[in-house]
Formats: sequence, C-alpha cells, structure tokens
Amino acid sequence: MRLKEFRRAFALALLAAALAATTACEDKRTGVPKVLVIGGAPQLRDPYEGPLKQPDRVLLMNVAQGLVRFDPAGNIVGGVAERWNVSDDGLSYIFRLSAMEWPDGSKVTAQQVARMLKRQLTNRSRNPLSDALGAVEDIVPMTDRVIEIRLIAPRPNLLPLLAQPELGLLRNAYGTGPFSYSRTATPGQVHLLSEVISADEEVTRREEVLLNGAPAPNAVKAFTSGDVDLVLGGTAADLPIAKHSRRPRNSLRFDPASGLFGLIPLRDEEPFADEDVRRLLSEAIDRDAFVAALDVPGLVARATVLEPGLDGIPGPVQPAWFGVPLTTRRSAVQAEVLRLFGKTERPTIRVFLPPGPGMDILFSRLVADWGAIGFPVERASSSASADFGLIDEVAPSNSPAWFLRKFRCVAVPICDNEVDDLLAAARTSPVAAQRYALLYQAGERIDSEQLFIPITAPVRWSLVSSRITGFAGNRYALHTLTDLDQRLNNRGE
Repeated sequence: MRLKEFRRAFALALLAAALAATTACEDKRTGVPKVLVIGGAPQLRDPYEGPLKQPDRVLLMNVAQGLVRFDPAGNIVGGVAERWNVSDDGLSYIFRLSAMEWPDGSKVTAQQVARMLKRQLTNRSRNPLSDALGAVEDIVPMTDRVIEIRLIAPRPNLLPLLAQPELGLLRNAYGTGPFSYSRTATPGQVHLLSEVISADEEVTRREEVLLNGAPAPNAVKAFTSGDVDLVLGGTAADLPIAKHSRRPRNSLRFDPASGLFGLIPLRDEEPFADEDVRRLLSEAIDRDAFVAALDVPGLVARATVLEPGLDGIPGPVQPAWFGVPLTTRRSAVQAEVLRLFGKTERPTIRVFLPPGPGMDILFSRLVADWGAIGFPVERASSSASADFGLIDEVAPSNSPAWFLRKFRCVAVPICDNEVDDLLAAARTSPVAAQRYALLYQAGERIDSEQLFIPITAPVRWSLVSSRITGFAGNRYALHTLTDLDQRLNNRGE
C-alpha cells in the first residue's frame, strides 16, 4: 500500500472510531431518564409514621401529589385540586378537585381527601409538618369535589406547606400521580410512568423515569460515567465529593435553599447550659472561612436564627461582633473565657455531626476556632453523648414561624419559656402585623440567649446532565420528575 493510501485509510479508521465513541456516549444519554437520589433505595412510606428520608420524599412527591404541588421552579400549581380560592379574611381556603381516579378506577372524592389530610394532622401523627399546620381548625368536604380548609388565623404560607411531599395523598399504598410506579429487576429501582391523553384524545403525552437511590460516592461516579442523567439530594456533608469529581462543565447546580444550618445544644448541663458560654462559642467561629471552603455561589455566613426575606418581618439585626474581624474579636473572646473559667482546664466540647467530607471541614473549623479560645473539641459518636449537634433543614415555606418553633421547650433541652409564650400568642393572633411582631421578638430572644448557633444557610446540590432540560433550582430544594427531558416528552405518540 502506497503512503498516500495508507494515510487515507488510517484517517478513515480514526474517523470511524471517533463516530463509534460518540455514538456510544450518546447512547448513555438516551432512552428513559435515570435519576439517583443520594441515600438508600426509595420506599413509598406514610408520613404519618414519621420523617421521610430524601429518596422517599422524591418518590412520594412524584406518585402521591397533594391538593397542590410544586413546578420545577418551586411555584405552586394544581395537583389533585384544579383550582382554589382564598377568602378575603384569609381564614378559608376552598379547593375544587379535578375529576381523578385512583389506580383501582374509583373516584377521588373530597371526603377521602379531607380524611387523609386530617389524619396527618392529628396528635398521634408523627408527620414533621403537623406542627407547622397548627392553625388548621378543620378540613371539611363541601361536595364530592369541593373541600374547605378552615383556619383559626390567616396563613398566607399554607399553599407551600400543602405542596410538600409530607402532605401527598396516599390510599392503600397508591397515590394520585402525576406518576404511577412499579419495581424493576434492578434492586431498589422504581419505574415511574405518566400517560396523559389530550382533550381530543388524539395525542398521548408519555413520560418515563427510572428512579433509585445510592450513597453519594456511587451516585457521583454513576453520573460522571454517563450511567445516570440526574443526581438529587446533595448536602454540605457530601458536596466535596461532587466538587472533586470529573463532572461535565455546568452540571453541578445549587438550590437557593432557605432554612437552618447550625449547632444546637443537646444537653442542659454546665458549662454549655450557660448562655454566656454559648455566646462566646458562637462568636469564636470563623463562618467566612467555612463558607469559603464550601465555595457555593451566593452562600453567606449567618449569625441569626431568622434569615432575610421571610414574610412579614424586617431583616434580622446581626450581633455587634458579627462585622468585627475575627482576629480582633478573638482577643476579646479569649479574655472573656479567662474571666469565666480562670486558669482551670477548659472542658472538652463533644460535637455530633453526620458523616461526610463536608462535615469533616466543619469539624476541623470548630477544632481550630474553639481550640483557639482554649476548648478541646471531640467528635461524638452519637447525639446522646454530644454537647452540640447539627441542624441542617430546608424550610417548607417562607414563614418565620417554622424557623422559631424548632426551639420550643417541647423540642429542645435548653429553651426559654418566654419564647414559647410569644410563639403561642403568635399562633392564635388574628392580626398579621401583630403575629409577625411577636415572631420577630421570639427570634431576638433565641439569638440573645444563643439557643441556636447559626452558621449559614442549608446547602443543597444536584448533578444535571445536558439532556435534562426541565430542571430548575428553588428555595424548597424539591424537584418534580415531570418534564425532565422535554425534547422527548413533547413528542406525541
């Protein structure tokens, strides 16, 4: 073979190999979208029995929608209810149900829906949202397709609560959609299917998703190798795993999540039962360094239990020390610690944190910062043996009440009865301005007594492939699996 012909044959072989490799890569990104949620295999669980793990929440919100649900951007859209009205005084929400059927072919009725929702709010319910819905006075079926929720005081944030997975409607282990589900041959995997026939019954809109759960390292590896299209449920604990992976550009997405991320006292014992000691510990933390280590766009340090932008209240006032450089305030903290403890050996602080490299960063930060003022720090093996633990939760609504009611005396070992009184008065106040004023006062007392040591906002991240066109971040960090691949889903069959 002459040299010119050899070069041509070699070039054609390279081109064929490149085309074959491209086709193989594309094949991994076609077919039914595959989704992994960080955690275990998703199970359809009843929220009445207690808090749900993240894979269970994703499954529930996609197969058992509530009266309303979230769209990808976190906006409220119709679920079981096709429309709703709110009375002028804000004390009545009336929902008209869609003409829907359960999987067995029986109709979804207002009587059933009222009974299911009321069950989740009873005193025996362990649903984590039952307390947030304490203003619900009654849930009444008015006709077979009309239901009313009556309140003791106005709650403008009722709809986001009703859209949470914990208020999805389940009957005999079956939900109301938007997907039906079945198990596949792959362990833990769920096949989600939605088929919607248009009004003229000429076009069927079909959506399919394969859903499973996996530990963070496995989920990230599956994504970077092209075996899954979407990873959900990431937190600060496992963020470094995603950060250090060889992922496609722009695939790491963050939710602008609202909520609580910080430390809470776990035992009412000296010296950490002393609010002055807790205040010094809070002041000693280099929050900016921790936030910089996470490197999350828009994430900022926080030193108050309430965050800016909540309904009805002004932005919280940061403590005076918050704007002082750490090197300056550390000297003052060291002097105050010496005044309180003298030259005696400082007690060891035991902190319980979830596993994960992100929590290793936080622990190292606490070791350095609390060590600088004389306190040794150890990582506790359980919350029962710890002095402090972590709260890392996303708020289910924009209401300041959710942030504050976490610190009532029935919920935490170190509390303030006056905070409880303010929250009780706010719950029953019929005047919105008065309610928000009471909540703001409660927040100030929680900060003053350092019942909570805020650090920043909760971090929630996802890995999103280029084929997922229907993904959007939102403040609730909840993601419906509808319209993931609109290029496929918009084709009629």
